[in-house]
Amino acid sequence: MTQNANTAALSAAGVSVWLDDLSRDRIQSGNLAELIETRSVVGVTTNPTIFQGALSKGHAYDGQLKELAAQGADADAAIRTITTDDVRSACDVFAGVFEASNGVDGRVSIEVDPRFAFDADKTIAQAIDLWKTVDRPNLFIKIPATEAGLPAITRVIAEGISVNVTLIFSVARYRAVMGAYLDGLRSAKTAGHDLGKIHSVASFFVSRVDTEIDKRLEAIGSDEALALRGQAGIANARLAYAEYQDVFDGGKHTSTYNHLAAAGANRQRPLWASTGVKNPDYSDVMYVTELVAPNTVNTLPEKTLEAVADHAEIRGDTVSGTAAAAQEVFDKLSAAGVDLDDVFQVLEREGVDKFEKSWAELISATTEELSAAAGNN
Repeated sequence: MTQNANTAALSAAGVSVWLDDLSRDRIQSGNLAELIETRSVVGVTTNPTIFQGALSKGHAYDGQLKELAAQGADADAAIRTITTDDVRSACDVFAGVFEASNGVDGRVSIEVDPRFAFDADKTIAQAIDLWKTVDRPNLFIKIPATEAGLPAITRVIAEGISVNVTLIFSVARYRAVMGAYLDGLRSAKTAGHDLGKIHSVASFFVSRVDTEIDKRLEAIGSDEALALRGQAGIANARLAYAEYQDVFDGGKHTSTYNHLAAAGANRQRPLWASTGVKNPDYSDVMYVTELVAPNTVNTLPEKTLEAVADHAEIRGDTVSGTAAAAQEVFDKLSAAGVDLDDVFQVLEREGVDKFEKSWAELISATTEELSAAAGNN
């Protein structure tokens, strides 16, 4: 098998290509391994919506559900067992990538229960528990970047655990996330952890920003407002990358990281999430081709991954040096009447709500499956 030219070009430009999906069928069929060989995929992200979809399709989990029902497991325990088993298996599929990249890639993410998004102590406790349960060095624990999530990120990093910070929408919150990571590294160093083994990515959501802001621009309805549709998500991510460079890549605030890097610390890479295009009027690969930059990750739904493989034009770095133009977009959005602070607050709350809804659906469906399985024993 040979690598697709477009995904290989994306990888060569410094973007780690991750798949935003996981299921037992994908693992057992060999599809996940095939994507490593043919689509340059070097990691996987999961979330409650992905697991809800996986468990609702097919029969890959029937046997395990019968076993769990026989053991008297409730829905929460069953979901924990099933999802951690899948993530552990996926980690094993990526073990070679993990070793070849010196731990940078080959990563698989699992999220803490979204019901804990506003409870730091419960988030920390479950993050530690998930890390021990999956028991693989190439695991990422996903923690949402809520205000309660920030101290949890610091505490979990301090335990020597690698973290994928998720649900980041604003540049201001992203700055706080980078600070939480660096604080965690300092504590980890004091505790005697090997900083070289701690990795992190910061998942900055893209398409949802356009969806929310486009809706507001259309409500405003002026020519100036309508002309700004489809620009906010990419501009926001480009501003975030400038902040990343400032903290981790030679900017004026890099001294803190450099001090930790001397002790073996790794930079926290930006990860572009929510990169499936929601508006059919836009290019289906715009959140890939317009966000190419060194030391980034782009996690793609399979539909977007295949679109990239089919027709994306990878033009090299399309992010570095674009901060001034991106800021102009945001200045125009404010001038048009878009309340950006409110946009980001709404997106964070909706992001948590969507995952909570998926989790509730997952619990309900699993309860039914366990009941049916118990009746069949």
